[in-house]
Amino acid sequence: MAQERFADVVERFTNGFGGAAAGPPSPERLKQWHEELERNVKRVSNLARLATAADPKTGQTPREEVYKRNKSRLYRYASSRRHRTPLLFVPNLGISRPYIFDLLPGGSFVEHMTKEGFDFYLLDWGVFGPEDNDLSFEDCVVKILPRVVQKVLDTSGAGELSILGYCMGAPLSVSYVAAHPEAPVKNYVNMAGPIDFSKIGLFGQWLDRRYFDVDRFIDAVGAVPADLVRAGFKLLKPTMDVSTGLNLWWNSWNDKYVEGFSALNKWANEYVAFPGEFFRQWVRDFYQGNRLVRGELVFGGRPVRLSSVRCPVFVVGAREDYIAPPACVRALVDAVGSGEKEYIELPGGHISLIAGRGAALHCWPKVSAWLGPRS
Repeated sequence: MAQERFADVVERFTNGFGGAAAGPPSPERLKQWHEELERNVKRVSNLARLATAADPKTGQTPREEVYKRNKSRLYRYASSRRHRTPLLFVPNLGISRPYIFDLLPGGSFVEHMTKEGFDFYLLDWGVFGPEDNDLSFEDCVVKILPRVVQKVLDTSGAGELSILGYCMGAPLSVSYVAAHPEAPVKNYVNMAGPIDFSKIGLFGQWLDRRYFDVDRFIDAVGAVPADLVRAGFKLLKPTMDVSTGLNLWWNSWNDKYVEGFSALNKWANEYVAFPGEFFRQWVRDFYQGNRLVRGELVFGGRPVRLSSVRCPVFVVGAREDYIAPPACVRALVDAVGSGEKEYIELPGGHISLIAGRGAALHCWPKVSAWLGPRS
């Protein structure tokens, strides 16, 4: 049965107790009562188990570590590799852990892509501490990403690769591509990655230079601790925890829902700190200066001009994304110099674009279908 609203259940039960004048309940009404009773028994059982169970096992797709540098790790996943062009997945740095992309069997973007035959590589930036506070956005673009790209080419034996950037991983990776037009990048995909920060939404208002002095903040705290990252995202939607709890109750009779909730809830409460200099540059040059889309960035002595990106480009926005609204994501299509470029906008939000049943239905097949013939 489909998920019901609380009001529907109240009305059904109220109408069922109409007194003697209403006559005996119908067989259909008795069946509904029985189903609701069974669901409540399942709810209590599943919630009790959820409260005492160990953390679910995430990240089950087979992989091997092929490169490491300081905290960063590059993983290559097992697949048939029927597509010759390897795919490098670049996620966000800080904020959260990358096992969201390989959450559970049957609900994993990595699993989907490997089953489709892609030679899939994932860059895990790592978990940062105070010793990493000197790491900047520029360092990631000019020091880490070039080495990772070369390792993908070396281990795959390919002459070209495709790059997929998700969330902050998109401005990171597209900055690399724009600053290195000679790099052998065959295709580029942006999934929910902000590009035009004049259209970034509530985060942009909070971080506006008129109200937020990023230099003073980083000079004082040194880094952005995980608890502060958590608070920032919670404040974006203060009622999210309440709605999440209600959804859990009404769906807790469903074993698969509870399993998925447990894994996603584990990830959603495991935040990661930002290195100080990275956050300083991220806020100053992107949120406050919008320098990527303006073509004003220079990394490692190289100009970062999006017009220098000339490979085929595929951009995916999420209609209800309040972290990277569709307009700020779509801006990449207008900025690149590619002759072949496409934008699609899908239902869902920032996370449901990459994880969950909606992603498996709406997003992942479109990404693999676009990349497949070009790989």
